[in-house]
Amino acid sequence: MQSMRKKELVSSTPLLSKNMLDASESVLEIKERVVQAASGGLSRVSQNNNAIVSLGLLAAAPLSLTSSNSITAAAPATNTSATTSLGNAGLYPAVRTDHNPDSLWEFHNMDNFQFQQSNIAAIPINSQENLLLYDLIYCLTGMRGSYITPTANLFEGESVGRAISLKFKVSEQIHSSLRDIAQEILPLASHYTCIQKFIQKTTFTQCSQVLQALSEALNNLIHDYYLLLAQLEAELNAGNLTLHKMLFYIRPTLNTMEVLAGAVSLIVTNDLHGGHALTLLFNQISALTGDEESQRFMIQLTQRAAVPYMNILQLWIQKGAINDPQQEFLVEDNEVIRREELPEHYSSDYWEKRYTVRRERIPCFLDKVSDIILRTGKYLNVIRQCGKKVTLPQTMDLQFSPTNQNHIAVIQNAYRFASKNLLEVLLKENDLMGHLMSVKRYLLLQQGDFITEFMDACEEELAKNVDKVLPMKLENLLGLTLRLSSAKHDPYKDDVHCELLTYDLVTQMSKIMNNEEEYWLSHDRLDLNGLECFAFRYEVKWPVSLVLNHIAISKYQMLFRQLFYCKHVERQLCKIWKENSIAKKFSPQAAELYRSAFTLRQRMMNAVQNLEYYMMVEVIEPNWHLFIQNMNKVENVDEVLSFHQDFLDSCLKNCMLTDTTTLNRSIFKMSNICLKFCEFIQKSQRLFLDAELTSMVCDSNDEDNSDSELDFSNQKQSETSLAPTDTFSERVKRFDLEFTALLIGLLKQINDVASDNPSDRFINLVHRINFNSFYNEQMDKLCAKDALMTHR
Repeated sequence: MQSMRKKELVSSTPLLSKNMLDASESVLEIKERVVQAASGGLSRVSQNNNAIVSLGLLAAAPLSLTSSNSITAAAPATNTSATTSLGNAGLYPAVRTDHNPDSLWEFHNMDNFQFQQSNIAAIPINSQENLLLYDLIYCLTGMRGSYITPTANLFEGESVGRAISLKFKVSEQIHSSLRDIAQEILPLASHYTCIQKFIQKTTFTQCSQVLQALSEALNNLIHDYYLLLAQLEAELNAGNLTLHKMLFYIRPTLNTMEVLAGAVSLIVTNDLHGGHALTLLFNQISALTGDEESQRFMIQLTQRAAVPYMNILQLWIQKGAINDPQQEFLVEDNEVIRREELPEHYSSDYWEKRYTVRRERIPCFLDKVSDIILRTGKYLNVIRQCGKKVTLPQTMDLQFSPTNQNHIAVIQNAYRFASKNLLEVLLKENDLMGHLMSVKRYLLLQQGDFITEFMDACEEELAKNVDKVLPMKLENLLGLTLRLSSAKHDPYKDDVHCELLTYDLVTQMSKIMNNEEEYWLSHDRLDLNGLECFAFRYEVKWPVSLVLNHIAISKYQMLFRQLFYCKHVERQLCKIWKENSIAKKFSPQAAELYRSAFTLRQRMMNAVQNLEYYMMVEVIEPNWHLFIQNMNKVENVDEVLSFHQDFLDSCLKNCMLTDTTTLNRSIFKMSNICLKFCEFIQKSQRLFLDAELTSMVCDSNDEDNSDSELDFSNQKQSETSLAPTDTFSERVKRFDLEFTALLIGLLKQINDVASDNPSDRFINLVHRINFNSFYNEQMDKLCAKDALMTHR
């Protein structure tokens, strides 16, 4: 050791914690032997027990290092002066054979060549130690020695790159004390071989960018490992190396290589790549707490391996674009066509389905911010597709370090920037709130004068069968009424259009709530009139269509169709009320017949008007007010979408338009009864008018008939003219019974739903319609009947 201290010392390599001699020329020679070993063409041969060759002076082709620290062979040359001997001179023949790259670093036997081993048991133990040291250095570079061989090629028969520990056998001719020390050193050869096979696997196959970066980092560390071997070889050539010293020098390296080999073994065995590989490396850092040297190397490896992943991430959160050829990034782009070629109903799918998070690809150190990462890129992507240039206020430097959380701060800053800019694009540049107000005016009937004028203008056309309705005529009437009402000042009034759907409201509700794909396909039209199929359609452009997408517009249409139909029923009932004055012209006996009909009409009017008031004043307006409050403090587009969806879903639920209940069907049936009753009354009034005219003619021609007899004959004639079997009174009574049964059933259903969902507003509708407890007795009887049936 004193001679070593007199020589020039250099700092230790990263893989070695001891000071050793510099031997840069020997590093190149070691690397050449490594290259030859990787080609399966070099092995150490002993021709006799007295002849060895200095490993550091092997005749070989010089090597050069590329910029990426990879090894490349230069032109071959012959070193004739590079031979020394401890006895008679000997040579190490370089025998090259062709091998599959998938089977490298496996200590192959050379073709047509047998290892020659001399009987060294008789030579002194010091000479045996020298021979064993040379063999050890060969084995540590992945080549067979003369006296050290693998007991079995444990890599054979396994999948490519499978990392399994190699076991070595030291010749029995070597003294047992030397063999024991050699067995402590040889695991380093196994670890080195495992790492080299991993490097070769990532070189010769198409693998993930993360594994390629990890391979490059391991290559750099292997360079330091070669330097260690060169230093050991220099000491051996100088006669200063013993097995004990060698074990002492490699001990730190042995521990570190064991950790690295274990990590790459787990990666290859479990076929990990991308985020999973980074998660394993990151977890290894915590597992190495207490082993500072190995932990430091694992931190370096993890940082280097994460570089390509973080580059993909930076492009995503900086530009909203994905460059992921190996499919290892946590965000997956499901786009198959360009946005300008998208189908009509793609806007919501674009936001919900185009970009998705693949949970199995998320590194553990990005798990908590994965949703933020997804939204950031989505926001920037939308901004880019709006034709706006995305420019970050400051240069982004996204690097991962296991020792700090700086990358989290960078991601959060990018998210705040993208969120703020997209909100400005939607709310300011594209006036999202203005569009939402227009939708509320027309599809939620807020613009009262417009709706009244439109229904007056289109009533005759919409009363036809849907196949006979002219859409162009409806569009013309819509444009006319928009410009005659106060809606003429709305800048988005031209975005409203008429639409005749091919299904009734109940079918539409079922399709939307069940998310059925065939909802968007055409259906054969049922036997429906225009009123049952009519709806407004609101057209918006990108990017407002992200919020007002086809699903959202369909939900607005469901609310509109129910409100519009109820408004139509109310108008028909009002017409009967306006025509009540005609009954004053009837005789007292005929007018008496109308008393029960007028009472029933008033009950119908009360139910329909309170239903409209409940939906518009008690459901839509409070929810809209809450929606506006939320929009005033919104911070990102996902919150906009969430608040808007909550508004629509709450309105649909409280307006009884969800498929979880049959309330909508009951409302529809009750409305149809009201319309049939209106039609009956209008027909009856025409018959009574005809009867009164006939009575006047009969009075002028036959003065002998008394007024009472004439009135009675007219009454009888009117009743028999309405139906072959039923009189007017019987028909009204039948309508009364049917309407009351439907209304009582609806109120009971509402009570049942309200008891299960006390937070909903359903019970308010019951109190409105049954404000004076008029229907309590009938409801109690129905409840008792249902209870009896359940008991049976």
